[in-house]
Amino acid sequence: MTMTLHGSVNSVVEWGIRSGRPYRDPFNEVEVDVVVIDPDGVERRVPAYWAGGQEWRMRVAPSMPGTHRWVTVCSDPSNSSLDGIDGVIEAVPYDGSNRLIRHGRLRIQSGSRHVEHSDGTPFLWLGDTWWMSLTRRLSWPTDFQILAADRVAKGFTVAQIVAGLYPDMGAYDERGANEAGFPWEPDWARIRPSYYDMADLRFQWLVRSGIVPCIVGCWGYYVHWLGVEKMKQHWRYLVARYSAFPVVWCLCGEVTMPYYLEPLPTPEARQDYRKRTVAAWSEIGRYVRSLDSHGNPITVHPGGGESARESVDEDILDFDMLQTGHNDRRSLPGTVSQVTRSYGREPSKPVINAEPCYEGIAEGGREEVMRLLFWTCMLSGAMGHTYGANGIWQVNSREKPYGPSPHGSSWGDVPWEDAYQLPGSKQVGLGKALIARYRWWQFEPHPEWVEPRWSDQNHMLGYAAGILGQVRMLFVPSFVRVQRVQGLEAGVAYRAYYFDPKEGGEYDAGAAEPDDQGSWRPPSPPRFQDWVLVLEAENARVA
Repeated sequence: MTMTLHGSVNSVVEWGIRSGRPYRDPFNEVEVDVVVIDPDGVERRVPAYWAGGQEWRMRVAPSMPGTHRWVTVCSDPSNSSLDGIDGVIEAVPYDGSNRLIRHGRLRIQSGSRHVEHSDGTPFLWLGDTWWMSLTRRLSWPTDFQILAADRVAKGFTVAQIVAGLYPDMGAYDERGANEAGFPWEPDWARIRPSYYDMADLRFQWLVRSGIVPCIVGCWGYYVHWLGVEKMKQHWRYLVARYSAFPVVWCLCGEVTMPYYLEPLPTPEARQDYRKRTVAAWSEIGRYVRSLDSHGNPITVHPGGGESARESVDEDILDFDMLQTGHNDRRSLPGTVSQVTRSYGREPSKPVINAEPCYEGIAEGGREEVMRLLFWTCMLSGAMGHTYGANGIWQVNSREKPYGPSPHGSSWGDVPWEDAYQLPGSKQVGLGKALIARYRWWQFEPHPEWVEPRWSDQNHMLGYAAGILGQVRMLFVPSFVRVQRVQGLEAGVAYRAYYFDPKEGGEYDAGAAEPDDQGSWRPPSPPRFQDWVLVLEAENARVA
């Protein structure tokens, strides 16, 4: 009998089937897929996930209204309880208010520098770093929902989360367990569905809240612990379980970094490790691409001072990620260099600084540094930014701090309950809200618009970006005053205002009336601090 299911466009439709033939080791013995044919006749194949016992479950998000036919395919075709089960999904238009469902999952058009929804609506990435938020230290539902609600209120749109195989610890460290235990059984024998049952609750809550999960499969060195084929199993499971949701895939974190205590004493040993690691993750990336017929974007999180495009074969990446260092203001030159280098590469791809200096790390990285890194990245070509707070990424609890890393020292004991209230998270949210007033996806860096402007000799000067004839946005650090705005177009009337990136206040700066050389000297800002100076033409705003 044909099974009829009902759902709405871009929403997850889930169902399960059970094997009438018992398998001793279902996860390793059997694979099940579902082939879905949409109303236009386009076919896609979606992996099913093992749900424990003799059950497999399917998750599919219809991309258009109408009748979607489906049929299961089992690696054991003689098992009629798993192979050849068919049905239809009757999908209707989504009529809710969730932006992620209404506009569709994320995508990157070829040659584009920004991320957008599947309906073409631009998506402004403001990420937060929640590496270990699937662990029991961030309790479900209370703690997780408190943190999510705070981030929604501040304008965050992405949470970067590791899917069980964590950094900063060895395998099967008790700090990596959630309420159901570990994600894998000892010796990587098989996945443990109960771990991901608890992860489901968290990921689904994020999507319901309007936050895109950026799911990081593991840290890069795990590929040498599991091996490529077992890592492909890990990734097949994640794709089966979460690809129907609007997610971003980050194959791994710190791709080429070896385990913290692994001795690589010679340049030759380090070069060999890097070569093998890049090859392994590039192969896995192509495998993930082939599995995910929902088409979620793929990237990797690189090691310190590197970019994703330097860490794996570039053809598997939809956008570039950076990690630019945790050395307070001293991270700025490398940060600007990495962003501008990525922005200038061909083919064009969006670039996002996915790990700048965390707020409060090593007793540094205070709120003004968070603003400095946000604004210098966004005005140098980044099409999104990720914030991080020390205490949240590792989830220090008030009762039980995370503790030492494998190298023996702790990154600090500030509990997440205090860390989520650090002022930098609010201030990057204020910055995102200002940028979102305009057609930010058309912004281009124009450092020549501001005098004095940053250079390789001094990065603590002015930054500028915008759209010719519409809007100019300038950022200057503390104790730097904009002397001149340059290259103003004849015939364009700009109104200017100062924006306080700390508190969000605005101060009128009058009409920007250029001299014969197209330059304008703005009035002084109200007080000594960092400022954003905005020049906007009539009708420049979209929000």
